[in-house]
Amino acid sequence: MPWICMTRPILLFPAVCTVSVLLAGLAAAANVAPPAKLPSEAAPSVQQATPYDGQLNRLSEILGTVTYLRNLCAGQPEQQWRAAAEKLIALDAGTEPARKQMLTAAYNRGYRAFAAVHPSCTSAARVAESQYRAEGATLVREMTARFGN
Repeated sequence: MPWICMTRPILLFPAVCTVSVLLAGLAAAANVAPPAKLPSEAAPSVQQATPYDGQLNRLSEILGTVTYLRNLCAGQPEQQWRAAAEKLIALDAGTEPARKQMLTAAYNRGYRAFAAVHPSCTSAARVAESQYRAEGATLVREMTARFGN
């Protein structure tokens, strides 16, 4: 590559020569071990997926759905389902903001999906709420049986 710089006069002569020198330096440096990183330079820990992430996301969606449908059909707003979702997210996510965001997004997705479809309480909304509560209970039993201590 350096011979190109010497035999062909071009406008990019300095840039091409600099690149060839840098490439030669990189090739020589490839044989040298990189310096050890300081603790402050260490890469942040990557969130580890858990075997129950899919089920937990689904449970968060169900809690969002049930919250919306119960409040839609109840005479007064019920806060127990939202409180249950907040507790679930706090216990599972801990200090992992990405995990908290993922579970919160699932809850909101469930809430908004039914808010778009059911603007008023109907018999279909009541049936859906009952079915989603049953699915949520089944998920909790399965996760507890498989992953509980």
